[in-house]
Amino acid sequence: MKEAGSSIRRPAFRRLRVFALDPSLGAQLLTVPINETVLKVPWEHDFREKKDLLEPGPVGEYLEVIDHDPASRAFYAPVDLDDPYLLAQDGLPPSVGDPQFHQQMVYAVVMTTIQFFEQALGRVAFWAPRIVRDEKGEFVRSEFVRRLRIYPHALREANAYYSPVKKALLFGYFSASALDRANVPGGTVFTCLSHDIVAHETTHALLDGMHPRFVEATNPDVHALHEAFADLVALFQHFADADVLEHQIARCRGDLQRQNLLGQLAQQFGMAIGRRGALRDALGEVDPDTGEWRPTAPDPTALGRALEPHARGAILVAAVFGAFLSIYKSRIADLLRIATQGTGVLPAGDIHPDLVRRMADEAARSARHVLQMCIRALDYCPPVDVTFGDYLRAIISADRDLYSDDPHHYRVAFIESFRRWGVFPRGIQSLSEDALAHPRVDELPQRDEEREAEAPWQTTLQQDVRALFPDRPQGEGGQRVASGQARSPEDELIIGWDLQSDRREAYEIMRENARRFRRWLTEGQGRASIERFGLTLQKDPPASVYRGRDGETPAVEIHSVRTALRRGPRGALVTELIVEITQRRRGYLDPERQQAVDRGTREPEDDGDFRFRRGCTLLIDPATMRVRYIIATEGNILDGGRLDELRRYLSSETALSATAFYARHHLTDSDGEDFAMLHRDARQEVESWDR
Repeated sequence: MKEAGSSIRRPAFRRLRVFALDPSLGAQLLTVPINETVLKVPWEHDFREKKDLLEPGPVGEYLEVIDHDPASRAFYAPVDLDDPYLLAQDGLPPSVGDPQFHQQMVYAVVMTTIQFFEQALGRVAFWAPRIVRDEKGEFVRSEFVRRLRIYPHALREANAYYSPVKKALLFGYFSASALDRANVPGGTVFTCLSHDIVAHETTHALLDGMHPRFVEATNPDVHALHEAFADLVALFQHFADADVLEHQIARCRGDLQRQNLLGQLAQQFGMAIGRRGALRDALGEVDPDTGEWRPTAPDPTALGRALEPHARGAILVAAVFGAFLSIYKSRIADLLRIATQGTGVLPAGDIHPDLVRRMADEAARSARHVLQMCIRALDYCPPVDVTFGDYLRAIISADRDLYSDDPHHYRVAFIESFRRWGVFPRGIQSLSEDALAHPRVDELPQRDEEREAEAPWQTTLQQDVRALFPDRPQGEGGQRVASGQARSPEDELIIGWDLQSDRREAYEIMRENARRFRRWLTEGQGRASIERFGLTLQKDPPASVYRGRDGETPAVEIHSVRTALRRGPRGALVTELIVEITQRRRGYLDPERQQAVDRGTREPEDDGDFRFRRGCTLLIDPATMRVRYIIATEGNILDGGRLDELRRYLSSETALSATAFYARHHLTDSDGEDFAMLHRDARQEVESWDR
């Protein structure tokens, strides 16, 4: 604690040693120099209480490490990272056999992953709330979850997963296969010591906190997107380690399309379960017969054959990584011209260390930008039923929104790479940037029934939405902008939480904003634009549609009203409100039962066989008090065609083969360990380790 009058400032970061990738690098002469690295973890401090937050465990603002090993019936002593001896030496030295180092490693990697998200989105991260139900299983309330729990030695099996029920990450340990060439056969492998696995599972938890409906497999892309996105976050963290990056660029002579550690995930784990290489590889694969690595060529037909979530997600990973490689090659083109006197062909032998460093700088910068593009895109996705095509549109829209200029042609690289892998959004006429980017509200066409109105519907919407914001001066003349309708401060949204906000207070603000927005949407001026949001408040809809409080109109769920704070190309801060709205309907696999329930001739006595949800994401600019984007799902909650399409998918062999291991809760609203089941069952088929 800083003493009064002292000139010593509290550090911004805590330096902690970890395995750079996993312990297997230390057993190979070639890679032992890059076996360890130091992560700069944010120094956890309560600015209001003026005290440090980290306690032994470690236990901080975001995380609580609990080292209970049920298989051994042991509790391991928690590490105290504030011990002066540990502070003086960047934490404990990396060790496979020290449980306290395991605690240190998971804490450091998870906190680093959180930091990537918060920097890209400009807001504090939330974990998914805890759902409280009554004895009948009915929803009672949701509760704020301050800390994600981490169990480094939770399982004695080759598994690691994020638990939505426990709000925890559970890591396993197991004995290496006799076929393992990188570990001692029968030796113990700890998943908590794999940088990739820890980052991957953390990403699942962060994504679940942002998009809780992205675990509902309403199409084959949903779970695959969860898997792919978690892989991408883990992969691009490799490029933040300068030593590893320079080592690998020197080894592959700047050609990152060749086999290298930067494009591989969980090498030790893959070898330990009997594979000939890493668990997953964004660039290629090892031939199981010859043991030779071969690059994977883009295949526009692969998506039609890949059903299992990990295999399908690998296509999205390859598409994004392909875009990154194109960007990287474009950024080092001038370096190659200088180094080769214009030929573009490097001479034989090792390349110059200065060239290695410059290439590494460009690779790190490109990877950082691509990862930020991937994370920012999450705010531009529909809240349910997301597809790979939706995600591509979100990437293009989010980046174009923040950076109108694209001097390095990042967006073109994404479009080209996705095209080569056969990933296309539905309903677009071309793969141009203009066609892929979501249209702004002012660019949306008028419907036939709206053409004779006194003013375009956009004008009415923008006037109505001002009721959500406090009156404020605007322009040089200081004129006040008001909605022209009477309202009280209790009707207005609360704006102003950012990276410095208390997370519980920010969560409560989000909940209060959701309540106020719902009232504006269902009882206030927002009703006039409800259909434009892809929603409905039609009286007496089909009986399978969940009702609101009046028992007649469809219920509306406001998942979140969250803030995004980003820095634009000229350094200005850009603030955005992201509102996610959904409606739900009971779905039945038997069409005749569906019709009977919808007509009211049969009571909806249960929650149905599955949930059918529709909704939209709104992006609102608080400065101008205007809705900028309406990103809606195809069809609304009354769309029988979309309901039939979901029923056919859930009844198909595709869905059954991809989600056969899911319990019924996966298709309804009950809680369950989807991630654990996916991991355990999928590994039997494809030797995967996640979820």
